[in-house]
This record gives sequence, structure tokens and C-alpha cells, in this order.
Amino acid sequence: MEGMVIGFGEMSPELRTAAGGKGGMLSMMFCAGYPVPEGFVILPAAFEEGRLTELAWAGIQSRINLLRKKHKNAKFAVRSSGLNEDSAEASFAGEFETVLNNKSDEDILRSIQTVYLSAQAERVQIYSSVKGVDSAHRIAIVVQLMIDSEISGVLFTIDSLTGSRKTMQGNFVYGLGEQLVSGESNAEAFSLIRPGGKYSGPVGFKKHALRLYKLASRLEAELGNPQDIEWAVVNGKIYILQSRPITTIGIGSRDSYEINDSLASDDLWINTNVGESISDVMTPLSWSLLRLLDEEHSLLPGHYVMSGNICGRVYSNISRPLSMFAAFGISPKTVLRKMSRVFGNIPEEIEVPLFPFSRWELIRVTGGKFFYHLKKTKEAVRNAGQFLQETRTWCERVTEEISMAKTRAHLADLWNHTLWPYNVNAMWYALEAPSRQMQNFEKLQVKLGKLVGEEDANHLLSYGSGSSELESLGPLLGISKVLKGELSQEQYIEKYGHRGPHEFELSIPAPGEDPAWLEGKIAESKASPMDGDHLLKSRYHQNKETWERFEQSYPRAATRVIRKMTSASEGPKLREAVRSEWTRTFRVNRQFALKAGELAGIGEDIFFWYIDEILAWLSGGSLPAAKHLSARKEAYAKYRTLPTFPSVIRGRFDPFAWAEEPFRRSDYFDASLPLTHDQSDSLKGFAGAAGRIQGSVRVLGHPDEGEQLQPGEILVASTMNIGWTLLFPKAAAIVTDIGAPLSHAAIVARELGIPAVVGCGSATSKLKTGDRVLVDGGRGIVQILAE
Repeated sequence: MEGMVIGFGEMSPELRTAAGGKGGMLSMMFCAGYPVPEGFVILPAAFEEGRLTELAWAGIQSRINLLRKKHKNAKFAVRSSGLNEDSAEASFAGEFETVLNNKSDEDILRSIQTVYLSAQAERVQIYSSVKGVDSAHRIAIVVQLMIDSEISGVLFTIDSLTGSRKTMQGNFVYGLGEQLVSGESNAEAFSLIRPGGKYSGPVGFKKHALRLYKLASRLEAELGNPQDIEWAVVNGKIYILQSRPITTIGIGSRDSYEINDSLASDDLWINTNVGESISDVMTPLSWSLLRLLDEEHSLLPGHYVMSGNICGRVYSNISRPLSMFAAFGISPKTVLRKMSRVFGNIPEEIEVPLFPFSRWELIRVTGGKFFYHLKKTKEAVRNAGQFLQETRTWCERVTEEISMAKTRAHLADLWNHTLWPYNVNAMWYALEAPSRQMQNFEKLQVKLGKLVGEEDANHLLSYGSGSSELESLGPLLGISKVLKGELSQEQYIEKYGHRGPHEFELSIPAPGEDPAWLEGKIAESKASPMDGDHLLKSRYHQNKETWERFEQSYPRAATRVIRKMTSASEGPKLREAVRSEWTRTFRVNRQFALKAGELAGIGEDIFFWYIDEILAWLSGGSLPAAKHLSARKEAYAKYRTLPTFPSVIRGRFDPFAWAEEPFRRSDYFDASLPLTHDQSDSLKGFAGAAGRIQGSVRVLGHPDEGEQLQPGEILVASTMNIGWTLLFPKAAAIVTDIGAPLSHAAIVARELGIPAVVGCGSATSKLKTGDRVLVDGGRGIVQILAE
């Protein structure tokens, strides 16, 4: 009998897997103190050749008799608990048999056999096929005390239609729940409004509503996802009969890498900032590493700065941080305006969906994390200089150690004690070390803009910054130094070989890994009529003239302003320098992955494993299933065929349906608004870098297509990271879909004196190569003159 029949309160976490979805969940809730009617689970081992063993039946009878002693006239429900049932991927609701109102031993035995054989029913096989799960079901069976429900109902902790978390939605009937499921009785609808659980619905259930809300909120928080909860009221007490994930709002399948976080809930997603640095479709390994780093940096469980994966592309969930501000009475619109220099402007017509946090819940949940975050930020600010000095040497040393690893255990030890801790520290430096200086820079930029206009403000700040020191200009200016003999090719690769258009996609080699790459860039630079040095000198003289005008207009303020400009300029310089060294650190993870692939004998297929799978294998676990690897490759390939997604997404977004829409908008998507077609003859974005110029458009999808760009053309791309910098000297102006005033394209264009409009949203869809346009970088407008 041992290991065949186990009570809800006796089951270990390990055995809950064998108890199936329903049995495992009931055991977890019972042990956690939820009001669950008593019962037990018959495990699959209790059956031999399709029939219940005599030993198992003796154990069942013993448990039934104990329950009968405690509950006079007890009746029992016999329910299936398939090992795939009530999972996040498939609920199997109603597919297996359930037999109620069993009283005698004969009834219970007959019902157990009926439920067990239902796993072979045709409807179960069809549902399994549709859901893509194994049709050879192993099934456990739940035997549970029935309660005479006065009220029975279901509760969804999220709006399953829109994904909104503002309300929990439910239905109930008077009497047994089977009337609700079968439709024999008209159900009453109600809602519980967050935060606080304010009740809206028939008065008959009002007195029980708050208790249900508290139980549902606790369950959702402990289980980590929205729940479909079955409940009942008996003698004024609420019982939880079952809880399962809401499968209709699943984000997809991790096994097959069919992930779309926008399907989980009604949120506002933005990739203006992260999409510039991480513009590629990510492989599972790259995504899982970024996710892991975000978890380390998160203040709020379940909220990550770059947590959104929408069909392989990274997005930031802006609803969550804005919701935190809103809980403390701070207007989300006010916060968004202040964040616009980083995240761009949100169209006025888009309403920001908010998560209904309660103020005290946030204080309770984030309290410890807040002080940890504060401590790590202070450390990052204090030690940034040391980090910048030591990182290159550290990366070279660790790369060498990785190459020498001969065993799984050795490589695992390097990850746990060397590589991962440094990854985490590098992230803190990159995100927090420049934060204070960048705030000073932004404040001064706004003040100067009001005083002299945004164009002159940018000239003044560049004049005080020492632009040649910006690390993001290093790959461009370094080639000039190589041509002049001031830097050898080996030194150039050491300094800048980790920088490129694919910095955070680990499956793609860095430029420094290709010996021919630098030779090609040197040849292109020789053939170009313009270089970075020439542009910087021209920019310097222009900035100097602006400063002289300022001195004449504001002689008393000049000394104070130049001091503030010099101090504020440290922000962008430190941010670019730290970002470069963080990138260098992150690229070492590629060497770690390649070594793991070598030890596993799968080569570069390793990039289609998640980091936790690699670490589990290094610790002695098994390889991921070959079918999963094949499915992930297929999903990744499909994602790469899609056009670049809108930089602003609100609600549930299906990129495949969007890509088929002939009049789709590429600047934003809002599932709650009707589709509109932008027919204007101009584009509005951010003033990236001042200047007005007319010219012909060259639309490029990738910096490797740079040879197509002719000197004097206007370079148009979806987004531009440092990999595009080498093309800037040839361009008369820069226009991007994605970007903000503090994005890479805007910063570099300002330093080089090239007019730029960034964050237009739909430049690559509205403009075609050969179009004539007027770019007004000072006002952030691109006027289409002729197609």
C-alpha cells in the first residue's frame, strides 16, 4: 500500500508530481492551510494491467472508513488527476470522467475504474493531439469528501478576454457546482476589484466576497500566475475545491520557444531603449541569460526591467513600474514625460494599463529588496573606476580558463564562482553607476534648452564634454588611428573587438573573432570622402561658436555654466564606458556556451538551450529532448522572417497577424484601439541632432549592408546600435524608427554634427530607398518631398 494511496496532508513535494495536476494542487493547498475538503490520491502505481490492485484497494477502504467516522453520511467524489492535467499548457477540463455522490464501497470501486479507463477515451486523445502533449496518459485519481454546497462558483483572477488584472471575474449558482458547469442553472456574475477586493454583483454573495478575494490573491501570489479557482460555500464557510493556471492566457511554450509575453496580460511594452542595444531576434540562451540578470536587478518579484520576450524580441514592461508609482499617488503620465528621453513619447491616444498594486503590499514585498538595491547602487558608483580598469584583464583571464576546462564539473565551478558573480556585478555597474551623473546631464540639458533652444543646448553640452572621449565613438575614431599608425590592428581588436551590431546575441560572433572584419572596415574608411576626425573637428568649431555667443549673451552665468557642463558631461562618458565593459563581460558568456557545446558534443546547438538547462546538465543532468531543440530552431527561424515590431505595444499582440495586415502601423500597436492608417506626408520623432538637410533616402536593414550607402545619402534604419557607427561619416542625416534623445544614434549623431531624427516609429515602412526628404533634426520632423 505504501506509495500507492496517500492523503493530501501526507504528500511530499516530490510525490505531488506523481499525483497529477489536480491531486498535487489539492495536496499543496491542504498543507498550506487553505480550506480544502479532506481526501487522498490513488497514484498510478496502484494499477496493474489496467486494474486496481487488491493491496491498493485495501488502503483505499481504510482511508474511506476513517473519513466516514469523522463525517456522518459521508459521500465522495472520484475525480481524475492526469499527470498532464491542470497544467499551464493544458487544463483537460471535462475531458476525463468525474463521478460524484459515491456512498458505498462498491460505488467507489466502480467509479475509480470508470475514471481510470476514461484516459483512453477518444475525446482525450483528440484534446492531447491539439495541445501537443503525450496521449499515453498516466493517471492518478482523487477521492475527496463531498460537501453540500449552498453556493458554488468559479473565479478567474484575471480578465481572460483582455488580460487586465484590475478585476477578478466570477460566476456562481445556488447549490452544487455541476449546475454551473452543465448550464442547468443560470449563473450569477460578479467581480472583485483590485486592490482591496471591492465587490460588484448580486447581494446574496456579498458577505463571502472579501474572504474569497483574500484566498484568491494569496493563491495567485504563491503560484506565480493567474488562476482559475473552483470554490463552494457551506454553512457560511468558503472551501477551495480546485485551482489551476488559466491556460487561455498562456504566453506559449518554453519547450518550443514559442514565447509571447504580451499574451499574458494587458500591459504597455516598449523597446525604445532595450531594442536599440538588443536589436536581434534572440536565441533561447541569450534570452534566458538576460532574464536571469533582470531577476537579479528586480525590485518587485515578477517584474524585470527587460523581461518581455515577444516572439524572440526584447521589450520592457512599463506598466509595472508605472503601477508602482501610481500606488503611491504619482501620476503615470507625469512619470512617462520624465522618462521620455530614455523610453520615447507614448502616443496620447494610448491609455497606460496599470496593475492594481496596493501601497502596503508594495512596501511589504519590496522593502528588503529596496535596501539591497540601494546598497548595490552605492557600491557601483563608488567602484566604477576600478571596474573599468580591471574588466579587460579579467575577461582575457577567464576566457583562457574556460578554454582549459576539461570536465562538466570544472566548467560548472567556473560559472558558479567566477563568471556569474561578475556578470551580476557588471550589470549593476552598467545600470546604476552613471545614474546620478546622467540625471544631472538631463536636468542641465532641459534648462539650457529653455534658455537657448534645444539645438544650441546640444552644441553647448558637446563643447563641454570632450566628445572624443565618448567610448561609443571609439570603434569609429580607432580606425582613423590605425590608418595614422597611432594604433595597431591588434590593439584595435583588444579595445573594440567586442563591439558590434550583435553584442547581446551570443550565437553571433563578435567582430573581433573575424580576422578579415577590420581589414574590410579599414578599406571602406580609405574609400570614404569623410572620416570621424574631420566631422569632430567641424563639430568642435560649431560648438565653440555657440559657446562664444552664449558668453556674450550671458556673461555672468558663463563661468557657472561651463563648470556645470563639464561636470554633467561625465554622465554620458561614464555610461558609454561602463556599457562597453559590460558588453565585454557579457560576450565571455559566448565562450562559456561554446565550451559547454564542445563538452556536450553538440557544438553551436548549445545556443538553443536555456542557461538553466546548461547548468543542470553540467551538474550531471540529462540533455534537453531533441524534439525541443528542433522546435526551438524552427520558432527562431520563423521569428527572423518577421519585420521589426512596433516600438510601443499595448495589450495582446500577434506579430504574425500584424505582419499580414497591409496597412499596419509600425510605430505603435494598441489592441484596444481600432486600426488606423497613417497617410500623412511627414514623420514626427525626437530631435536627435540639430540641422536641416535635403537628400535621398537609403533604407538599410543591417549595418552589414553598409556598402550600399552612398556618401551624402540619408541613412534610414529601424534602430541603430554601435555597429552602425562606422557608417555615420558617409551619411548626410540619420533617421530611425526606434530611439529617444539619449539613445545611441542620437548621442553619436550629435557628437559628429550629423542631423538626426530618432524614434519616428514608421520610417522604414513609409520611406523607400530613393525617396527625397527634408530632415529637420532640430524639430524632430522628416518631410517627404517626393517618392
